[in-house]
Amino acid sequence: MRIRGAVLEEVGRARPFADSRPITISDLELDEPGPTELLVRIEAAGLCHSDLSVVDGNRVRPTPMLLGHEAAGIVEQAGVDASAAGFSVGDRVVLAFLPRCGECANCATDGRLPCIPGTAANNEGVLLGGGIRLHRAAPDATDAPATPGTPEAPAPTAEEDVRHHLGVSGFATHAVVDHRSAVVVGHDVPPEVAAVLGCAVLTGGGAVMNAGALAPGEDTIVVGLGGVGMAALLTAVSLGHGRVIGVDAVPAKLDRARELGADAVYTPEQAVDAGIRAPLVVEAAGHPRAFETAFALTAPGGRTVTVGLPAPAARSEISPLTITAEARTVIGSYLGSAVPARDIPRYAQLWREGRLPVEELISDTIDLDDINAAMDTLADGRAIRQIIRF
Repeated sequence: MRIRGAVLEEVGRARPFADSRPITISDLELDEPGPTELLVRIEAAGLCHSDLSVVDGNRVRPTPMLLGHEAAGIVEQAGVDASAAGFSVGDRVVLAFLPRCGECANCATDGRLPCIPGTAANNEGVLLGGGIRLHRAAPDATDAPATPGTPEAPAPTAEEDVRHHLGVSGFATHAVVDHRSAVVVGHDVPPEVAAVLGCAVLTGGGAVMNAGALAPGEDTIVVGLGGVGMAALLTAVSLGHGRVIGVDAVPAKLDRARELGADAVYTPEQAVDAGIRAPLVVEAAGHPRAFETAFALTAPGGRTVTVGLPAPAARSEISPLTITAEARTVIGSYLGSAVPARDIPRYAQLWREGRLPVEELISDTIDLDDINAAMDTLADGRAIRQIIRF
């Protein structure tokens, strides 16, 4: 079927992206779903730093690639194995960016380690199982001349494959995904809320509930208040276990954190100077200095959970002696150490109960055609979550 989507043509183009335009809005052909796959009509998709990191070259991926890994939509077709797994036409599904095969050694760690086949597929830009379902006319394709002596007719135009982004490619009108990248939610959950559950809330909320294992009475500090960090803050507030403190260099984000229930907010310098510390500190900025700040704010015996994704060459300096002498733990958490099929329904229920106002994370709604400028907004730290509505 013919779809329209946002294709990254080249990584690492200069900013502003609104001028260099690394992303084009293209017409593509989308194959029918295979036995384990779903055809999903995308309703909403969120822009995340993991998209930006591919655009700016911090996470090199094969191109051309149809971007977008945080999305929700309606199932329009289900393969036979996907149907047997419980998916039906008409379901609203949240798309999660790391499929879990359920069979590898890592899948037996209850979310602590990422699925081995799922990670390999994501790195290659294919679906779980190795399929590519996206194609378009090759940029240099020309129609071959008609064979002499036969009626003139246009020859087939050469096609090129377009890679999938993290098994989702949600910046498009439709997507084909493996059913292990999808979780059904009720139709009472609005599309934009459902979309944000699939990355920001899974990652930020999981840093608090899974990797951080926040206990009653414990305070939480969140360093970096973008979409993921603000989701971590919201989740900590929803649990009501202790004080929740937000840390960021952008004053507007500190104001927003206070509006969302933070008991106190600080810039990084203010937090260090004030000597505040907490048993659980979540780093969600993806910057080496933010990690150092988070470590400095962690109390003796406490846990520093890092979910940010800095550039591969980035380095931080901390004292190993502090880890030993203060019995500290540093925890890396990918996708919030989540099992999406278990955790997404849990967050959806917290939203229903009014305890997790996920819609408050949405800072703007944009059109697909505005995606290059929206990447600039994200890079400048001027957004929490921008949502594309289809």
